[in-house]
Amino acid sequence: MHKLLEQAMAISDQAEAFECDSVTESVIFDNGKLRDIDTKIQLGTSLRIIKDNKLGFAYTKNLRNRKELLDNCLASLKGRVEAKFDFPLTKATPKLRTYSTSLSRLSNRNLVDECKRIHELISSKVKGQCNITASDRIEKVRIINSAGTDTKMRTSEYAIVVSIVYPNSYAAIHRIFAGKAFEKMQAKNLMMMIDLYNKSSRTVNPKGKRMKVLFMPESMHTLTWRLQSATNGAVVYEKQSPISKKIGARLFSTKLTIYNDPLNDRLPGARSVDDEATPCRHFTIVENGVLKNFYYDLCYAQKNKVEPTGHGFKTARWSGETIALKPSPSLQHLHIKTGEVSLEKLIKRMDQGIIVAGALGAHSGNILNGDFSIGLSPGLYVENGEVIGQVKDAMIAGNIYETMQRIIAIENTAHITHAGVFPAILFDDVNVATTNN
Repeated sequence: MHKLLEQAMAISDQAEAFECDSVTESVIFDNGKLRDIDTKIQLGTSLRIIKDNKLGFAYTKNLRNRKELLDNCLASLKGRVEAKFDFPLTKATPKLRTYSTSLSRLSNRNLVDECKRIHELISSKVKGQCNITASDRIEKVRIINSAGTDTKMRTSEYAIVVSIVYPNSYAAIHRIFAGKAFEKMQAKNLMMMIDLYNKSSRTVNPKGKRMKVLFMPESMHTLTWRLQSATNGAVVYEKQSPISKKIGARLFSTKLTIYNDPLNDRLPGARSVDDEATPCRHFTIVENGVLKNFYYDLCYAQKNKVEPTGHGFKTARWSGETIALKPSPSLQHLHIKTGEVSLEKLIKRMDQGIIVAGALGAHSGNILNGDFSIGLSPGLYVENGEVIGQVKDAMIAGNIYETMQRIIAIENTAHITHAGVFPAILFDDVNVATTNN
């Protein structure tokens, strides 16, 4: 890495080398049968250079031929991508506990046994199909740059996704458990899933109208996606955000606080620096309904003439290899502050309403404007505080700047999802469309 950086500095004004080494193991069970066992090993290096305020980028999975990587990086300068930022000098950062040695001893056999245990418990209590995916991942990242930064990180993560699928559909009740080390999924989480599934096993067809809607943690990304887009430094710079002039304004219910917390090492994936070696910190987006901040990587911080916020990550919404991506503004550790009401009591507060247990088409609608229009997959119908069935072919629609003003209550527990750590949230007066409109 240091040799590569030296050679890159000979041909540029600034340089950064990024190395990622990861091993991922996973098993997939469909309806109690082992469908797949997979192990992925990825090792690669990416290089960014800045020359005459232009950015060059290239990557390789084989660093034996440094000249080829350097030549490709130089060739990419022809794209004339502007880069007036400087790579940071980062030295003192918080010491986080991001790695558990026990995960290195975990085998596919352990994953298989845990999937079998969960399937046996669920299949004894429900008639629906139970699908389970379990995985573990160990990753090492190193970032060095011409400013003098040399930082290393090692993380471990175990995750399991459990789904109970309704007959003749793709709709399912599902939940994720994740940690830095292997741990059996708690019975209370499984029993919650089983209870919701059994209560919603029959199909109902209520009349569509405006009613109370409870977003489960697994469907909250429908709303947070729109806010993440509008507060992205790149979108603000391009003058596409509808809230670019709203810092300090109350946009949502005073019950709502949303923040990014990469330093919370009680959860897997904690980071002291982002993928550009900018220090991370606890970062508030919305506090008691008031918009507090936009988030930036190095590039868009410079373009907006503000300080970088430590949100430059190599990520893509629809997947992509880490080393093949350039950093961009991204909220990788998003949280919604919990409330004071249990999930059971949230449901009890619904005289008539819908539980959004899964969202179909979360990308539908004008995301930047905050609009959403999603299918319910599944939608659970509630009357007098009790789940009485599943609604098929139903949709909800609205705008986050209106819907998130009407929060009734927020769950007192946050859950890990694919998009962040969220509680369930109960909203009032949301437009619900069914085949019985």
